[in-house]
Amino acid sequence: MADLVAAAVVETGRMGRVAYARIAPNEDLVQGVEKLCLAEGFRNAFVRGALGSLVDACLATRDGGFVAVKGPAVEIVSLAGEVREKPDGSVRAVLSGVVAGTDGAIHGGPFVAGANPICMTFEVTLEEWLPEERMANSEWG
Repeated sequence: MADLVAAAVVETGRMGRVAYARIAPNEDLVQGVEKLCLAEGFRNAFVRGALGSLVDACLATRDGGFVAVKGPAVEIVSLAGEVREKPDGSVRAVLSGVVAGTDGAIHGGPFVAGANPICMTFEVTLEEWLPEERMANSEWG
């Protein structure tokens, strides 16, 4: 937990455009959000809403493992996260949420990229984040 607090950064900026988009069946949830951001030209974004289900779900655990929730049709109850531009110009989505398995069991945590295929279609709302440029002589350097 101390590592998370030490890594926290306060950033100023403003909200930009909003995109309402659909991720197709069998595409990965995390990678699909990244592709949508690239297609819309969003370098940084927040997930503002989502609706849909996954074939299967895979969520990371605190101990470095994962929980596999078998489907079909694992419902996403809630989804939150953000997309950030990496130094090489690519983007990386970090998404967390709560899912309900077919047995009614509830699981939550970060979605593992590449392991959460969309079941039918998945609707998502993304809001662009436009951070202020950091000045060369500022404390951000």
